[in-house]
Amino acid sequence: MTSAIDLHGPAHVARYLETDGADGHDWRRGTTVLLLTTTGRRSGEARTSPLIYREQGGAYLVVASRGGSDAPPAWFLNLEANPEVAVQIKAERFTARARIATAEEKPAMWAAMVDAWPDYDSYQERTDREIPVVVLERA
Repeated sequence: MTSAIDLHGPAHVARYLETDGADGHDWRRGTTVLLLTTTGRRSGEARTSPLIYREQGGAYLVVASRGGSDAPPAWFLNLEANPEVAVQIKAERFTARARIATAEEKPAMWAAMVDAWPDYDSYQERTDREIPVVVLERA
């Protein structure tokens, strides 16, 4: 069986769901992953993405990097249209409201996320788009 460390996208989501995050929460280079479920802005269907996260002040931070692409990830466009989301961290599931970190909050939050995944800095260098930090606050 392939380790969740080697999984991406739908395969990562499936393994995480099957094991309540026992296989899939702990990922590469010591980072951790949550599952974020948004509502498709056009389809209205639930869309789940595995995302690197960090907890900060009772909220959870994720980065809408898409590897430094000039276009944001679909999950980010979905939560812009509907900020009510579902989150799973290991076996815990809860609803949350997503928002973009303010200009005042972002530097510290960005630093925390770069500490979690240093590649975020190089992703930002690849694009003129300001990559947002998304704050997930329990509903």
